[in-house]
Amino acid sequence: MVGAGSLGFHHVRILRDLPGAELVAFYEIRPERATAVARELGVRPFSSLEELVDACQALTVAVPTKAHHSVAKVALERGCHLLIEKPIAATLAEADEIVELAERAGVVVQTGHVERFNRAVRGAWGFVANPRYMESDRLAPFTPRGADVAVVLDLMIHDIDLVLTLMGSDVDGISAIGVPVLTRSIDIANARLTFRSGGVANITASRVAREKMRKIRIFQESGYMSLDLATGRGEFFRLRRDLDLALLASSPQPLEAFVERIELEAPEAEPLRLEFESFLAAVRGESPVTVSARAGRDALALALRIEAEIHRGLQEAQAARNGG
Repeated sequence: MVGAGSLGFHHVRILRDLPGAELVAFYEIRPERATAVARELGVRPFSSLEELVDACQALTVAVPTKAHHSVAKVALERGCHLLIEKPIAATLAEADEIVELAERAGVVVQTGHVERFNRAVRGAWGFVANPRYMESDRLAPFTPRGADVAVVLDLMIHDIDLVLTLMGSDVDGISAIGVPVLTRSIDIANARLTFRSGGVANITASRVAREKMRKIRIFQESGYMSLDLATGRGEFFRLRRDLDLALLASSPQPLEAFVERIELEAPEAEPLRLEFESFLAAVRGESPVTVSARAGRDALALALRIEAEIHRGLQEAQAARNGG
């Protein structure tokens, strides 16, 4: 385990007790933080990244995004399997090199898009079929953690990965707007994506909201899904199979008369633990990687395109205010 900050602490906590693997140690660049985590969780800290890499077969990485590439390069050049927190890297060039190094070394690299393991998302998979429209809202109060990057890479990238996966089609059009509010980066952003399949997705992310919200709505020919990622609950509404169209046409009917509600169900489990279990299974060759390095690279690429579109719009707005 590399990095024992607020998220890395939970990596150490879960990996320490994960069946089928031994947590050798962790590395944290801040000595005082390393001492505190070691004392609280009873896990040995190492004094250097190289020492840690040489002592293990696989690493999970939860350092700041700007350090993902440098840590991954050291590990991959020594043949270590990696689980890297999202986003996979700070730049597309760094992500491409991670993908290339992993393929050359023949090792597993999984990207930490943990929402793939959300209970609501797991429950929805069996009902998703050619979505035509998706709407995603991810709102959160401001916190300094993650504020060194725009909200697109901080929060929206979770939903970018989900939308790309659920749509199952390539993006062929982007329209995006955003504004800085509390930082010099974009704090509120909205992106409208069109897909080659004809589908459309509308994604909103904000880190200056009063309350937290993480919801996705999916519209498709077979029905409508509402997923609450914060609670892990979801529901699917579709036309009743025993619908009497003649009765429906003859007089107004209550919604329940023609719409069936299905509660989306999946086993209760901590998403981060499921993510680690899937990584371990992939390292053992028991199952494919759930979120590959290429999937992480594609989510990053789209996030960076959205950021570029937002900045282009801000520059045009500024030029208009300045009289062209």
